[in-house]
Amino acid sequence: MQHWSSPHATPSQLRPCVATFGNFDGVHRGHRAILDELVRQGRERDLPVVAVTFDPHPVEVMHPERAPELIAPGALRDELLAEVGVDGLLVVPFTWDYAQTSARDYIVETFVTGLQAAVLVVGADTRGFGAGYTGDVELIRELGREHGFEVVVIEDQGEGERWSSSAVRAHLARGEVAEAATILGRPHRVVGTVVHGHHRGRELGYPTANLGSDALGLVPDDGVYAGWLTRLDMPEGSDERRLPAAVSVGTNPTFDGQVRVVESYVLDRTDLDLYGERVAVDFVGHVRPTLKFDSIDELLEAMAADVERTRTLLRQ
Repeated sequence: MQHWSSPHATPSQLRPCVATFGNFDGVHRGHRAILDELVRQGRERDLPVVAVTFDPHPVEVMHPERAPELIAPGALRDELLAEVGVDGLLVVPFTWDYAQTSARDYIVETFVTGLQAAVLVVGADTRGFGAGYTGDVELIRELGREHGFEVVVIEDQGEGERWSSSAVRAHLARGEVAEAATILGRPHRVVGTVVHGHHRGRELGYPTANLGSDALGLVPDDGVYAGWLTRLDMPEGSDERRLPAAVSVGTNPTFDGQVRVVESYVLDRTDLDLYGERVAVDFVGHVRPTLKFDSIDELLEAMAADVERTRTLLRQ
């Protein structure tokens, strides 16, 4: 997937195209409905498929006090878009000055002049873009008629609960990773490099892989989770690439910890040396909240139960 940062720098091989725009945080099932139609339209017309997004998130610039923590920032978002079949990603630097662009000028300069879009695919809830938050689907349709591009509108998606990035964030904030996965269409993922911790897990017989400060992805609420640890540097298809794991998020209150960490114990494995490896942690189900235990024996008993509960959840 090709990347660039200005509509006027669009690679010639990606013009004309079928296009869409949005923040795409998490690339959840609502986004996927739009993106799947985008790809379908592109393949049907033998045109490349282009998505337009912004960096940073517009709310971070316009209302920093309300800026959301991103579910899948930067590289994670880009990987998910590429997996769907997007050929090119225009990442527009979002600044205060850029925010003063009128909705009409934004559509014309980006999709007519820059991308030469033959089709623009948008969600029915597309609104509030451009200066004064005046842009909406009706304006896009009007501009389509004026400039000769087709507009395809995808209705809101969701079964009971609307599929949205804010809903995913709310579930993760409560540790409801299975509910978040329902909206995402996959387990929520955090990616980082394994670093040295205090080695308490190894001393207790449960060695853990701790994610470093470079981790990408919204970390769920403190607790213990069933999940999978994927060794991203291992070849696809390797038996050692994707491993079942009990994942702990929190400060280790039994040991009066102060720093919040994500650490994964690969079930039944004490032989792994993962330090320095790039890994992904996929959160499948909630096992229990974080607790402070009065003794090491109580902690060990709880950890043994966590492992068995993790096995059950992963089998399900």
